[in-house]
Amino acid sequence: MTEWHRKDLLDLQSLSKEEIELVLETAKGFKEVSAREVKKVPALRGKTICSLFFEDSTRTRTSFELAAKRLSADTLNIAAKVSSVSKGETILDTAKNIQAMNVDAIIVRHNVSGTPKMLAENLRASVINAGDGCHEHPTQGLLDMFTMKERFGKIAGLKVAIIGDILHSRVARSNIWGLTKLGAEVTVCGPSTLMPIGIEKLGVQKTYDVHDVISQSDVLMLLRIQLERQKDKFLPSLREYAKKFSINKQKLKKAKKDVIIMHPGPTNRGLELSADVADGEYSVILDQVTNGIAIRMAILYLVLAGKAPTRADARSGSRPKPPSADERRERAAPTGGDD
Repeated sequence: MTEWHRKDLLDLQSLSKEEIELVLETAKGFKEVSAREVKKVPALRGKTICSLFFEDSTRTRTSFELAAKRLSADTLNIAAKVSSVSKGETILDTAKNIQAMNVDAIIVRHNVSGTPKMLAENLRASVINAGDGCHEHPTQGLLDMFTMKERFGKIAGLKVAIIGDILHSRVARSNIWGLTKLGAEVTVCGPSTLMPIGIEKLGVQKTYDVHDVISQSDVLMLLRIQLERQKDKFLPSLREYAKKFSINKQKLKKAKKDVIIMHPGPTNRGLELSADVADGEYSVILDQVTNGIAIRMAILYLVLAGKAPTRADARSGSRPKPPSADERRERAAPTGGDD
């Protein structure tokens, strides 16, 4: 099995197919932990993990915190509004001060693309990207793929449609990089004003008609219209968008019998999908939330322990041997190539 040698997780663009598969396989063992009566293993006992979020978050922030606690790590949570950044301190200075308290990993969400990479290149502590601007959201992409594989038993050959605000979506980019590497056929669908120029260069097909993908896709992944990132008006009205691109039960009559509906959240019911679809038999939205904890446990373990756990590690909670000083220094070198 491929070994994990990265100090940080910054994106899926730079990960190999084998590294992505390693994360998914590692998460399988850790998902069992959350189903136990005692939902904890001592795998990262003695480690300290800090969440540094400069954008609002419910699912990502909470699941990272739960993942760390279920691995027995100590946790810190710092929001931008209560950090010294609000007083004029740079984010790098803030991170260096956190590192000076012997924190082992910093989980960063920021509205500026490239911020996690900048921190990773300047810190000894591991950096995990929890979403940066319109760039990537790697753990969301990983949990989405984990959910698909759990349902279908494979990724290769699946037809996945990503529908909505492709232009501003870091979730779409992470899924495109990951899914195409694992052999899925990806089609992006949305208004022409919310479609990146040259998106086909990433190995996907594009369409502006949602009916083109409903009947052919195994997975319909719906994205939120990110009004907070739109400086200009990209749509005539939200009502028109809902009429053309929202998924409802009527439109799903043309879908495959085993199709699944996904959404990274938060969902805007009546805009991206109807309430009966969000809560219906095809929806795996809550499964995505559950799987987010397992994926983030896997990432924290791989980044901080430096190896894949054995099946016995995940089941019995045995603590892995920590990496040597030489191994830690090798992993501390910037990975490079993370655009």
